[in-house]
Amino acid sequence: MESHEKTAETTGETRGLEPVTLEMQSPNGNGSIPPRVRQLKDLDDLFPYIGGFGWYQRILFLLMIPYAFFFAFVYFAQIFMTVVPAEHWCYVPELGNLTVEERRHLSIPQNELTKYERCLVYDVDWNSVLESGTLMPESEWPTKKCEGKWEFNFTDVPYETIATELGWVCDKDNYPATAQAIFFCGSIIGGLIFGWIADKFGRVPAIVGTNMAGFLAGVGTAFTNSFWSFCLCRFLVGLAYDNCFVIMYIVVVEYVGPKWRTFVANMSIAVYFTFAACLLPWIALGVSNWKIYTLATSVPLVLAVLTPYFVPESARWLIAQGRLDEAFKILKKFERINGKKIPEEISKEFKETAIEIAKAEAEIKNYSVVDLFKTPRLRRHSILLVIIWMSIAMVFDGHVRNVGSLGLDIFMTFTVATATEFPADILLIMVLDVMGRRWLAFGSMVMSGLFSFLATTVPLGIPSASLAIVGRFAVNISYNIGMQYAAELLPTVVRAQGLALIHISGYVATILVPYIVYLATISPEIPLLILGAIGIFGGCLCLFLPESMGKNMPQTIQDGEEYGSEQKFWDMPCCKRKICDSPEEIKI
Repeated sequence: MESHEKTAETTGETRGLEPVTLEMQSPNGNGSIPPRVRQLKDLDDLFPYIGGFGWYQRILFLLMIPYAFFFAFVYFAQIFMTVVPAEHWCYVPELGNLTVEERRHLSIPQNELTKYERCLVYDVDWNSVLESGTLMPESEWPTKKCEGKWEFNFTDVPYETIATELGWVCDKDNYPATAQAIFFCGSIIGGLIFGWIADKFGRVPAIVGTNMAGFLAGVGTAFTNSFWSFCLCRFLVGLAYDNCFVIMYIVVVEYVGPKWRTFVANMSIAVYFTFAACLLPWIALGVSNWKIYTLATSVPLVLAVLTPYFVPESARWLIAQGRLDEAFKILKKFERINGKKIPEEISKEFKETAIEIAKAEAEIKNYSVVDLFKTPRLRRHSILLVIIWMSIAMVFDGHVRNVGSLGLDIFMTFTVATATEFPADILLIMVLDVMGRRWLAFGSMVMSGLFSFLATTVPLGIPSASLAIVGRFAVNISYNIGMQYAAELLPTVVRAQGLALIHISGYVATILVPYIVYLATISPEIPLLILGAIGIFGGCLCLFLPESMGKNMPQTIQDGEEYGSEQKFWDMPCCKRKICDSPEEIKI
């Protein structure tokens, strides 16, 4: 599944090829002069000649907008399809001629807090009650579980959702969580299928395929009329998560000069994705119909069929496949639109380099993910990376889905919490190369955990929501560090396979998240306590990884095994003087 896994790899500053020397004859033909080092060792070395962030790259950066919207729609849309109003009660058809308030007061028992029960109804002969003319319930009336239809107070959620339409409450209130878990099961299969397509047939066919899966299954969702048909469609929509954006993201980042990659990679998420996600609740409120909302967030994905007309195939993938002429044709287009000119000798030299790159890619295929676990330090780092990413994925998704349990309007709370992605990404751009990956990942994860715990100590509403949103802000930082950190620690020869393993492990972990959030039906503090514990646990594990800031990425398995062996536990990149100086310092 290489397509996912080069996201962070392409932001690195080191390449997988060793410098190549060229033997040159002296001008007089009497002998040779000392060999010179080839200037072009990778595609990155060509950017000074075609432009690192010229007009063509800017166009591609703007073309990321629709795919970021597709990603937000696929990931978050289900929240507002299955949301259930806080108040609901059993509907008694025999009392249909009464007003809603009269019907509820007569038929629904109240608990000790004088609130109406949501799942119980009085078990009496309603025709006899109506004939008696009384509209007041009697305390000795027996009760039973509601087995028919429900009524809802649509004040907090002012439209019908599939959950209210099909009665996913009381004994069926776990249905939305199960449907979301099935969505994430689809993402595992989608990652494997479209990762294989991206490697076998190219990035552009994978972009089209994944978005078309999201489009067709999303449209199908609007016409479902049962739990299992809904689950089937959401499983198929899950095939598109998160490939519908990430593959495009990788292509664009590959075509941007190294010094612009941090900007493009983070700003595309901070601006495009965040804006699209913040729009979702207002689209739901604006159309006030879950079926129209589902169509509105699914139909736009069909625009991905235009991808081959606007988005170039990955030159790195073409070179790795030995399709050098096609790669050079694309690079010439960059040259033309950016108003640059590649010198003839540079063009000739790069063609020779491209052949070496293709050979190196062929050699990489001799390795597998199993090689990550054959040596002790690399095995430890690989296991830690898997567990840490699973923790990050669970905490991030948990905070996303727990907004409905914080005691405030879900639409506004979701918008504010999602908007924290923007300052988190901006802050990350500013401090990532100052503080380093290790301590920043630790600090942001632990901070998320602590604020999750604090949110359980204050009343529901603004106090609890404010602290939980700070926790969401912190885990946004961790989420954006995670994959880049992993790519910088794994050796080149198994980087793609290793990142695939880590990525899919995150998918598996998020299957549990809807059920963690569902525990809020027992007590609203439980999800935050679990998310807080996972955050602190994952953050502490980050300290047992080596720092990768400013270091060359490991190329071979042996490089990976020795990576960071000279570092001490308390080393901090932002500190000129190391805290620990004794021989007994802890090695990481």
